[in-house]
Amino acid sequence: MLIAAIITTGLVAGLFFGFACAVMTGLRRVDDAQFVAVMQAINVRILNGWFLLCFVGAPLLTVAALIVAIFGDSGRVWPIGAAVGLTAVSYLITAAANVPLNNALDAAGSPAADPSAVRARFEGPWVRWNIARTLASTGAFGALLLALAVS
Repeated sequence: MLIAAIITTGLVAGLFFGFACAVMTGLRRVDDAQFVAVMQAINVRILNGWFLLCFVGAPLLTVAALIVAIFGDSGRVWPIGAAVGLTAVSYLITAAANVPLNNALDAAGSPAADPSAVRARFEGPWVRWNIARTLASTGAFGALLLALAVS
C-alpha cells in the first residue's frame, strides 16, 4: 500500500511541478489567444484514465496506507498521517482554486472573445495556487518516503 501511495503521490506532485517549472513558464512567451487555447486544450486532455488513476489513487492509497500502519506498524503512523493531511491540503487547493479557474477559462469560449482579459483573470492566480499545491503534494511525497525509511 505504501509503495503504491508513494508512486501515485509522486506522479501527482511531479505533474504539478512540471506545470510550475515548464508549462506555465513556457506559456509566458506566447500571446494571449495562444495561451488561452493551449490551457483550454490541456483542461480537456488532462482528464484521461492515466491521470485519473493517479489523481484518485494517490489520496485513497495514502489513506489505505495509514489504516494499514495504524493496525500494524505504529512507527509509520505519523509520517503517513502527515502525508494524508498534506494531500488533503493539495486537493482542497485544487478543488477550491485551480478547478474553478479552469472552468472559468473554459467558459470563456474557444476562441475567447477577449483573450487578454481571460488570461489576466486566470494566469496569476492559477500559477500561485499551483505552486501552493505543488509544495503540499511534494511534502506529502516526502512524508511517505520518510514513512518508508521508518522501521
